[in-house]
Amino acid sequence: MNERVSPKRAAPVRARRQPAGEGARPPSGAESLLGTLVGAGVEVCFTNPGTSEMHFVTALDTVPEMRGVLTLFEGVASAAADGYGRMTGKPASTLLHLGPGLGNAIANFHNARKARTPIVNIVGEHATTHLAYDAPLTADIEAIARPVSRWVRTSQSSATVAHDAAEAVAAASSLSGGTATLIVPADISWDPSTGPVAPIAPVPPRPVGEAVVEGVARALKGARKAAILGRGPALHGAGLEALGRIAAKTGAALFGDTFAPRMARGAGRPVVRRMPYFAEDAAAALADFDVLVLVGTTAPVSFFAYPNKPSFLAAPGCAIHTLASPDEDVVAALTDLADALGAPRKAGKAERYALDVPGRPSGPLDQQKVGAIVARLLPEGAIVSDECITSGAFTSEYGPSAAPHDILWISGGSIGIGLPLATGTAVACPDRKCVCLEGDGSGMYTLQALWTQARERLDVVTVIFANRSYKILHVELGRVGVTAAERSGRVLDMDDPVLDWVKMSEGMGVPARRVDTAEDFADVFAAALKARGPFLIEAVIP
Repeated sequence: MNERVSPKRAAPVRARRQPAGEGARPPSGAESLLGTLVGAGVEVCFTNPGTSEMHFVTALDTVPEMRGVLTLFEGVASAAADGYGRMTGKPASTLLHLGPGLGNAIANFHNARKARTPIVNIVGEHATTHLAYDAPLTADIEAIARPVSRWVRTSQSSATVAHDAAEAVAAASSLSGGTATLIVPADISWDPSTGPVAPIAPVPPRPVGEAVVEGVARALKGARKAAILGRGPALHGAGLEALGRIAAKTGAALFGDTFAPRMARGAGRPVVRRMPYFAEDAAAALADFDVLVLVGTTAPVSFFAYPNKPSFLAAPGCAIHTLASPDEDVVAALTDLADALGAPRKAGKAERYALDVPGRPSGPLDQQKVGAIVARLLPEGAIVSDECITSGAFTSEYGPSAAPHDILWISGGSIGIGLPLATGTAVACPDRKCVCLEGDGSGMYTLQALWTQARERLDVVTVIFANRSYKILHVELGRVGVTAAERSGRVLDMDDPVLDWVKMSEGMGVPARRVDTAEDFADVFAAALKARGPFLIEAVIP
C-alpha cells in the first residue's frame, strides 16, 4: 500500500497530439496533463466532475483521442475503470471532484486495489490560493486516497503537472499494477503550461530466481498430493496454459482464489477449481494436500472470522511454497517451472473442461435454473461480471463447462461492483458480449451504471437475481451463531416495498423484462444475447 514507485524514463517520444490553439496561446495545465495521458496510452476517462475539474473537461475538446465517459456516481467511475483495466491490462483514467467525490468512489477503489488493477485517478482540488479559506468542500484528499492508492501526489505547478501525469501512468502500470492518484488544484489546470511530456517506462514485475523455481519443482516432485493456488495472470492467457502444463506433468490440483479479478474458464481451458467461499468448505477442499504452491497470491484465509472455525485454511502440516508474489513475474515463473519439471510444451494432456451444458430446465424459476440457462446459452468469448453473491454457487457450478469465456469477480469483497464493472469491460471490449450477474441488494449500490450503459450504447445483458433480501446475510446469521427476530430480520429484507427493477432500468434508459419461469427466462435471455445494446432481466427467485 502506498508503494513509492521510481519509474525509469523512457526514450523521449513525440506526443500523439499537441493541444489545439497552441499558436495562439500556450496550452493550459489541463491540456498538457491530458495530452500526456493520451501519449502514454490512456484513452478513456470515467468521470463525475465538478467545478474544480472544468478545465480538464474542456480540454477534452482539444485532445479528442481521450474518450470521456460520464457516470452518475463516483463509485461507478472507479469500478468501470477497474473493469477496463482488468480486461486491457492498461490504465483508464478517472476524474473525480475533490475529497467527497473521491470518498464516494472508495469502495470500488478498494476492490481495484485487491485486484491490482492499473488506474490513473485524477482528483480535482481547490485552487491553491483558495485552500487557506477552508471552503465547505475542502478536505485532506491525500489522506483519503492513500489507503487505496499505491502512489499519491499533489501537483505543485502547471509547469510540472504533465511530468506528474507521466509518473502517475508509470506508477499505475508498474509491477503488478495499482491505482495512482494525482491531485490537481484548479489553478494548475487553468494556468499556462508547456505541453505534454514523453511517457515514462513502468517498472516491470520482478523476476523470480532460478533457486526459487528449482525449490518449488522439488517440492512438487516430492509431494504426496500437491495443489497450486493462483490469482492474477496465473488464471488467464499464457499463465493459465503454463499451469495446465504443470498439472499435466505433476498431477497437482489447480485452484483459483475465491474472488479472483479475472479467470478464463469454460470448454477447453485447464481445470481450475474456484476456492470455496465458506471457510469450512475451503478447509475441506485443501485437507488432503501436503504441499501447497502459491502463485500471484497469498496463503488462503477465511473471508471472516467465525466462532470455533479456523481462519487459516491450509491443512495442519501442509508445506506452503511461494513461487511468485503478486509483484513478481507470474507468467515467466510458471513457464520456467513447467520447463524445470520437463512438462510438455503444450498442455494437451492436462485435464480440461469439456463442453457440457445443462438441458433446458422448466417450471418456476430458481437460482439453479438461472445458472443452468446462463451456462447453456452463454456465447463463446463472453465476459461475465459476477456479483450475484448468494446465487453465485450455481453460476460457479455450471460455468466451467460452458463455452469459453472470461469471468470477473468482486475482488475485494466490497459490494456494488457488478454493474459498473460490466460497464467498464464493455468499453474495453466492445466486440465481446458482456453479461452481468447481479444480486438485487448489491445492484442497488451502483444502479446508476445502467444509465452509462444506455448513453454509451454498451453491449451488456444484466441479470438481476431478485430474491428481495440480503440473502447472504440470512445465511451468515446462523454461521456466526445468532438468530434474527422480527425487528432484526427487517434490516435484512427488501420486500416492503418490493424493488421494481424493470421500472428502475427503464428509467435509466435500459429496456427490461421481469420473468419468474425458466421458460420465460431462457427465451428472454436468448433474445437479449442476440441483440446489441444494454438489456436487463429481473429474474424473480425464492
